[in-house]
Amino acid sequence: MRVERLSSDKIRIFLTFDDLHERGIEKEDIWRDIPKVHDLFNDMMEHAYQELGFEVMGPVAVEVFALPAQGMVVIVTRGRSQTSAEDDADYDDEDIYEMEVTLEESEDIIFFFHDFEHLLEACQRSSTVLAEGGRVYSYNNRYYLVLDDIDMDNQQLYHTIIALLSEYGEASTVTKYVLAEYGKCLVADNAVHVLCQYFK
Repeated sequence: MRVERLSSDKIRIFLTFDDLHERGIEKEDIWRDIPKVHDLFNDMMEHAYQELGFEVMGPVAVEVFALPAQGMVVIVTRGRSQTSAEDDADYDDEDIYEMEVTLEESEDIIFFFHDFEHLLEACQRSSTVLAEGGRVYSYNNRYYLVLDDIDMDNQQLYHTIIALLSEYGEASTVTKYVLAEYGKCLVADNAVHVLCQYFK
C-alpha cells in the first residue's frame, strides 16, 4: 500500500492485488458494502493518517481506478477541510465515513515516466515483444505511453508488457481522453517502434 498527498483534502492510495488478496478481497468486492471492504478502507485511512497526517471525518468521495494486472488506485477527497469538536459529536464510531464511491475500469495500458530516458528504456525493452502500436504524450512535466491497441485475448503478452513498463514507469490514472485533450502528443502512432528507431 502506497500513499501520497495530492492536495490538502485529497490523497491517492495505490493498492496491489497482493494487498487485496491478503485481506480476502477480490477486485469485484470493492464496490460492495461488506465488512472486509470497510476494514480495508479503515486500514487505508489509518495508513494515510500515520504517513501524511490525513484525517477524515464525515463525507468523503472515493474514486477507484482498476489498473490492468497491477492493482487499484484509490483517490480519497474530504468533503470538508475543517471539523470542529461539536461536529465530531455528530458521528459515532460506526458512521465516521459517509462514502460516495465511483469505480472506473480500463483495459488500456497507460504508464507515465518522470524523464525521457526512462521512457526510452521502457520502449527499448518492450520492443522485443511489441512490434507496433502506442502513442506518447507530454503532460504535467511527465511522459505518458498509451497502449490501447493491445490484443486483450493474449493475456501473456498483456502481462509481459505491463511487467516491462513497471520497471521504468508507473501506472497512470490519467485517461487517454484527458491526455488527448490536454496533453501534447509527441508521437501519434507506433510510438515504441519510432522511439527505438530514432533513439538507438
